[in-house]
Amino acid sequence: QVQLVESGGGLVQAGGSLRLSCTASGRTFISSYAMGWFRQAPGKDREFVAGINWSAIITYYTDSVKGRFTISRDNAKNAVYLQMNSLKPEDTAVYYCAASPGVVPSWGEDEYDYWGQGTQVTVSS
Repeated sequence: QVQLVESGGGLVQAGGSLRLSCTASGRTFISSYAMGWFRQAPGKDREFVAGINWSAIITYYTDSVKGRFTISRDNAKNAVYLQMNSLKPEDTAVYYCAASPGVVPSWGEDEYDYWGQGTQVTVSS
């Protein structure tokens, strides 16, 4: 069982930055998992934001965050990060990290077996 905990969300003005962290709790190790960040805005479906494979060689981003967000991981610290720069009001959502046994990160939620509880990101205009 993989237990994930997100942190780092908050309220920020447009143009600002936040860094989200996702750590595995207890004796769980995520070094062999592909990891993804998803988000869900009010009234909308949850959507893929970014993904990274176990070795950090492969990263994917949805078009709306390319050039602004960076996903990274530190397997020694059992953690995955999402650096979010140049934030926009439309980035406002609950952000979730998820773990997948796949070789490469998937865009589909169904490929992820474990999810965190989410962290709120609010960007004011």
